[in-house]
Amino acid sequence: MGRLDGKVAIVTGGNSGIGRATVLLFAREGAMVVVSGRRQDANEKVVAEVAAAGGSALAVPADVSVPDDCRRLVDATIAAYGRIDVLVNNAGIADRHLPIDECSEEWFDHVTRVDQYSVFFMTKYALAHMAPIGTGSIVNVSSIGAGGVAGIAYSGAKAAVNAMTKNIAIRYAATGIRCNAVAPGPTPTPLNAPEAVATFHAGFAEQCGRHIDITLPTASAEDQAQAILWFASDASRSVTGQILYVDHGTSLYG
Repeated sequence: MGRLDGKVAIVTGGNSGIGRATVLLFAREGAMVVVSGRRQDANEKVVAEVAAAGGSALAVPADVSVPDDCRRLVDATIAAYGRIDVLVNNAGIADRHLPIDECSEEWFDHVTRVDQYSVFFMTKYALAHMAPIGTGSIVNVSSIGAGGVAGIAYSGAKAAVNAMTKNIAIRYAATGIRCNAVAPGPTPTPLNAPEAVATFHAGFAEQCGRHIDITLPTASAEDQAQAILWFASDASRSVTGQILYVDHGTSLYG
């Protein structure tokens, strides 16, 4: 039996990187997965991968920084499957390691809306369907950057995600609804591909690098997906409000 047999899961940012790895793993474990991202063609490619392996998935385009898109994504899931058992708030953007003195108000707002507000929107709307049933697992994808070793906007947004994770867990601790977070360390994905890293603030990235051990091995997107799966499954049914660092100890250095 699969660890998610019969469960319905939404994975935001599900068409690449950690999100794609999570979708494919969830489908192998028996879940019906809603794959969401802004690029519908990319969503459909992942759905095709799931179908080729014998799984079930649905592609729904959404910009999760927009409340109406989040409502529409949740409504589409309910229309297709009738319930939501797992929500993975994975969608996010890299921060370019911009320090406060070089971060514009516009960039700060953009990163915050995508990396923080989306978690609020998606969780709020999904809980409207989870709460009446009294069960569900919410898994937020945070980052070791929440400890300050990233750009000002990204660090602030991910620190907020950690606090929101605990706050939601407290609210629903007396029910069967759980909320946890996975905090990846450096993980090879399109967000930190060489062409993306070339846009980072090299000087501040180097400063941040002095506070973590970047010589340690990197985790893969599949490693992150396995941690997300554990939180999504009943194996962690007594665990809520926790932040799991998946980084080979990179963040221990700081």
